[in-house]
Amino acid sequence: QRHFSSYVECESDPSSKNKIIILGGGPNRIGQGIEFDYCCCQASFALKEAKYETIMVNCNPETVSTDFDLADRLYFEPITFEDIMNIIDFEKPDGVLVQFGGQTPLKIANQLTAAGVKIYGTSSDSINLAENREEFAKVIDKLNILTPDYCIAKNYDDIYSYAETANFPVLVRPSFVLGGRAMQIVYSKEQLVDYVFRSAEATNDHPILIDQFIENAFEFDVDALCDGKEVFIGGIMQHIEEAGVHSGDSSCVIPPYEVNDEVKNQIEEITTKLAIELKVVGLINLQFAVKDDKVYVLEVNPRSSRTVPFVSKYSNVPLANIAAQISVGKSLNEFNIKKNNFKHYAVKKAVLPFKKFKDEKVFLGPEMKSTGEVMGIDNSTGSAFLKAMKSDGYNVPKKGTAFLSVNKSDRKGLVPIAETLMELGFNLVATRGTCKFLKEYGIICDDMFKVGEGRPNVVDEILNDNIQLVINTPEGPQSRFDEEAIGKTSVMKNILTITTLPGARAAIDSMKHLNQISVKALQEYFK
Repeated sequence: QRHFSSYVECESDPSSKNKIIILGGGPNRIGQGIEFDYCCCQASFALKEAKYETIMVNCNPETVSTDFDLADRLYFEPITFEDIMNIIDFEKPDGVLVQFGGQTPLKIANQLTAAGVKIYGTSSDSINLAENREEFAKVIDKLNILTPDYCIAKNYDDIYSYAETANFPVLVRPSFVLGGRAMQIVYSKEQLVDYVFRSAEATNDHPILIDQFIENAFEFDVDALCDGKEVFIGGIMQHIEEAGVHSGDSSCVIPPYEVNDEVKNQIEEITTKLAIELKVVGLINLQFAVKDDKVYVLEVNPRSSRTVPFVSKYSNVPLANIAAQISVGKSLNEFNIKKNNFKHYAVKKAVLPFKKFKDEKVFLGPEMKSTGEVMGIDNSTGSAFLKAMKSDGYNVPKKGTAFLSVNKSDRKGLVPIAETLMELGFNLVATRGTCKFLKEYGIICDDMFKVGEGRPNVVDEILNDNIQLVINTPEGPQSRFDEEAIGKTSVMKNILTITTLPGARAAIDSMKHLNQISVKALQEYFK
């Protein structure tokens, strides 16, 4: 049954059964992925099994959660406190699930609790504890866990004071943001002050968060289940792009491919400690940065995350389904789930909408730009990454000409990539500085004009179909006109364009497997 509630008349006829309301993620937009809709659907299936009547509230007709036969009852309403309370007053449910719709339902969890609504699973107090940076800092200190140096700025004086002693670069963001909106990596005191005046206002209720940005660190994502007493770690994902790229945009590999057992054990220990300390009941997502074998906690989200479907498909463990059942009283030991030790790898790759948004810069950063994701699965990371790239619609070249242009700090890391491209039979062209550097290492390379240096320049050659692969990392905090022109033209011509060095390494490694692709049903990997 679909229902549209109204202040004048309501066509819905509520039942007297045990019932739970599931709050969806609202409209799909950049920053709020379709992955949360998967979690809401799984929650609905789980609660039906637990003999509850399920009531889905969402305002997006394009999602599976709003299919007429998925939940017992469906309300097309915005995820706002007023609208949800209208439905609660009318339906009188046993309680509400807020942890499956991403950040959107969490924003009203406090108000619902204050209004006497029962929130199943992780309580609004625990959600607040993870969201409130000052309170969370106390938890981190108590558990003796590493976190990057930070400042919680409630006024401009706090920002000026921190800027004097800050170890730049820093990551700046307003609190309670969705999809990394308005986040920025800032490289100097002057740029920090400029950001604050242009992008955000610092107040007591909405402070600005400033974190030391750990450069050249590996980043990890973890999804786990907790019933308040025990923790099951669904999966540890290693991001292919370095720390600083939003987790929704970063490609990642499960299991992690460049990490020692000591670091893995630390990540598992910290995940378990924090889930128990925060009294999580259901799902929790954590993000870590690892540098020199030191593990730093970047973020903790006591809710479902956009990687839950990916981890569930890799591991054959329906995390969201189990989380919903835990939320209404089941314990982890009732599910008999075991730590997996599969031989296969899975790669998640973000789908980026640059073809639709012609003026958007193609370089990835802390503000999320992706509109979806694809998954590749195989017995090696290279083959899995190749499947993911092909699923994303990229034409992965077997031969041709590769254009290389990287910033100075990336040049040394480009050398093995260029050598591999030569071994694969590619011709190499590069901008003058990159070309000169590569030649010093004995790599055969031709230089090419940037835009404005002469004709034909790199953009001309892309338009003339003379370039089949682009590796181009941005120079400094702001990408130059030349880089933007290259990025836009490459997207227009559907040329594989890679803007980070780790992404380039993974892509080039995958190209070795172009003639070795095999296909198996997902179920065969679990035998």
